[in-house]
Amino acid sequence: MRTGRISEHGFLADGCSAALVDRAGAVNWWCPHRFDAPSVFGRLLGGDAGYWSVRPEGEFTSTRSYLDDTLVLRTVFTTATGTAAVTDTLALEPGARGHEIGLRPPRVLARVVEGLSGEVPMRTDYVPRFEYGRVRAYLVERDGVISAAAGVCRLDLRADVPLTLTDAAAVGRFTARAGSTHRFTLGYAPTYSGTEPALPDAARVVADAVTGWRSWADLHDYRGEYRDQVRRSAMVVQGMTYGPSGAVVAAATASLPEQIGGDRNYDYRFVWLRDFSLTLQALWRAACPDEADRQFTWVARAIGRIGDAPVPIMYGVEGERDLTEHDLDHLAGYEGSRPVLVGNDAWRQRQNDVLGEVLDAAWLMRHYLDPMSPEVRHLLHTLADQAVLDWHRPDAGMWEARDAERHYVSSKVQCWTALDRAVRFGPRIGGPADVARWAAARDEVRATVLDRGWNERVGAFTGAFDSDDLDASVLIMPLVGFLPADDPRMRATMDVVERRLSRDGLLRRWDDDPAGFVICSFWLAACRAEAGEIDRARQMFEQLAARANDLGLYAEQIDQVTGEQLGNFPQAFSHIGLIIAAGRITDAVARRAGDRAAVPTGAAHTEGATG
Repeated sequence: MRTGRISEHGFLADGCSAALVDRAGAVNWWCPHRFDAPSVFGRLLGGDAGYWSVRPEGEFTSTRSYLDDTLVLRTVFTTATGTAAVTDTLALEPGARGHEIGLRPPRVLARVVEGLSGEVPMRTDYVPRFEYGRVRAYLVERDGVISAAAGVCRLDLRADVPLTLTDAAAVGRFTARAGSTHRFTLGYAPTYSGTEPALPDAARVVADAVTGWRSWADLHDYRGEYRDQVRRSAMVVQGMTYGPSGAVVAAATASLPEQIGGDRNYDYRFVWLRDFSLTLQALWRAACPDEADRQFTWVARAIGRIGDAPVPIMYGVEGERDLTEHDLDHLAGYEGSRPVLVGNDAWRQRQNDVLGEVLDAAWLMRHYLDPMSPEVRHLLHTLADQAVLDWHRPDAGMWEARDAERHYVSSKVQCWTALDRAVRFGPRIGGPADVARWAAARDEVRATVLDRGWNERVGAFTGAFDSDDLDASVLIMPLVGFLPADDPRMRATMDVVERRLSRDGLLRRWDDDPAGFVICSFWLAACRAEAGEIDRARQMFEQLAARANDLGLYAEQIDQVTGEQLGNFPQAFSHIGLIIAAGRITDAVARRAGDRAAVPTGAAHTEGATG
């Protein structure tokens, strides 16, 4: 059976891991130990890497939605003989509420089938494959529980329907009749942990997950523009948060391609400092700033004391440094897109933009960092010092180029951001001599960017110094306050970038980018709002919002011609972009109305930049 398209999947999360379920009721991805662990269901990346489906036997259509303010997914199947619903969730710790959800999940996947009308013959196929499909476990039934154990994994499945076992799979057939309920509970535990997988009642798991997610949503009451889209995106970002550390992974998957059949198939189940910064900004916008100090403390501990080497730009969810990349050459890849990569060698790169992104997030959240811990103070001071030393060096840039380092304009701008925010922090993170040194370097960076980043021939700021090539990353300039959006140079840049890189609201990063990059598209809408072009910003935002799948989820990129979602899924960057753009439109509407009180506290964090 063919795996669903990337965008046909729904997203389940429990604070440690994620599962993807397609419209046909198949779980095609689950790494139960933690986000970046090997999969037990990995059919997204290869037909023999495991899945678990619950669906009608014959032809059907399906519709689905999340239960309100949750990541609990309900799929309704309609057949010629009746309708049935399958409700799927990853379990939260029983009784966990608010900010406690995701801290200690039991690592359980629950599925509940309800007959809604008539009779629907149903089928379940349970095909676990451990270590990304490398390991087939023997399935053994004991006391109504099907156990699969091999290597470091153990899965136990309890179902209230009969299952027929083979040596590596189980199949069940049953009928969903109006008013009937059938329950499936799948629990995971490491083989040698000394504990058995938990197998709570599936219906109770669903009810508790609904209450838990809604308790979290009730703490975050965003009141700006596009409220529904912002609340959904904020919940998706929360779903990609590793609860024990507070770190947010870039995406739930590995090696989904930027281009079908292409080789840019990277593992995004790690924590980028860039994403951490933008995540904090987005959650602040979405009225979710409560754990700023915890997240900054995690970053400080992950980075450790910084010496002369470049700041590490990404980590495992508990702060691991070595994320060495390797090819799963036994897998065919999504739609034949190879290599299939896990790990990510970008951890070795210099990316100078992260200096500004962390300090910008700290400035935005400064009231939540008071009193500032010694670890965070040292981190911010050291990042500012590194910006003084490194701003003039080439780097791999925010798109993580693997061919050569360049003097990327966006990297220079973010070094300016780091120094600008350090100067604003002043004595909270440094002495008078430090502040003077940071201010002098900030002014030097600014003058250099305005001189060498602007290309008169192109009529825009280009991607790198002395280059003619456009790069959508320069759209951050007004968003960090380097230049006002209505500065003639910035307006010209927005116009050129949109004219040459955009199609139907989807903006590529550069000329040869194979598809529209979602966060860049939202950045352009945010820049238009900052320039006072509110109607245009709204049009762009709404055009992009319509590109989400039926559950409001985005991958990293969207094909400009076919509209197909591409890349890892769901992508935190894309949802962060939506939240930031909605916030900038909210600010612009408030400014037009002259109602400064309508702008959320801290929204003026970019004030002070001059043209």
